[in-house]
Amino acid sequence: MSRVNYESLLISLVLLFLLSGCRQTGDASALSIKLAPAELTWIGEQVFRNECAGRALCLVHWNKGEAFPSLGIGHFIWYPAGVDGQFVESFPELIRFMREQSVPLPGWLNELEPFDAPWPDRSAFMQADGERGGNEEHRAVVSSLREFLWSTRGVQAEFIVLRARNALERVVAAAPRSDQASLRDHLRQLIATPGGAYAVIDYVNFKGEGLSAQETYQGQGWGLLQVLLAMPESNGSVLEHFRTAAKTTLTRRAEHAPRAIEREKWLPGWLARIDTYREPG
Repeated sequence: MSRVNYESLLISLVLLFLLSGCRQTGDASALSIKLAPAELTWIGEQVFRNECAGRALCLVHWNKGEAFPSLGIGHFIWYPAGVDGQFVESFPELIRFMREQSVPLPGWLNELEPFDAPWPDRSAFMQADGERGGNEEHRAVVSSLREFLWSTRGVQAEFIVLRARNALERVVAAAPRSDQASLRDHLRQLIATPGGAYAVIDYVNFKGEGLSAQETYQGQGWGLLQVLLAMPESNGSVLEHFRTAAKTTLTRRAEHAPRAIEREKWLPGWLARIDTYREPG
């Protein structure tokens, strides 16, 4: 079996197990996600392609202009010691989830205390990654982390879907009461199709739930809540409305951002990612 087919099968099985149990009982209005195996495989592949282009090397990465490395198929954030960033840190949450699932961790990662990224900045990471020399021990840490994240892609996919699933009701509850019914209806329509479910799952992983007061520029957030609030009430494709609202929300973020890199470099990639929010063809 090829690497790509094995990856697809692994993610599909994990997502099938998770999402098939997402329909809650006892509350007919509860938001739930249920998709066919082929649809789940497609969603898992899309998320991995969006963040890593399907490449193992990208599973441990540090973007220029950022104060933290991005790890795994979801590019989960991990802050170094002393860095108090405004974005929600997700890698420690992933590791906690893995421990709950009894996933064996690399020894150094399991024993790390405090649980901070082992590189103080991007320059130190690049050196440890071997691009600028570095010693064998430091290269071994990066290599073992990359191998670990490659071998646990299915568990990471489970974590990504769980995060989105757990966000649905919290996002509705955080909206103004007058908007809650329309937000619930939009979400129900979105998660009823594979393309809409993919859009919700990927966006929560990509830009968050929109519930953190820290994740704002000039008082404006950019997560799932803000996208849903920006969706029009007019007739038409709910997924098309979601794409339009997401692009508007991310463009506003870039315009309000204190760093030009968000407008000049990152925004075009963000908008291209939103364009993938379509039904599988």
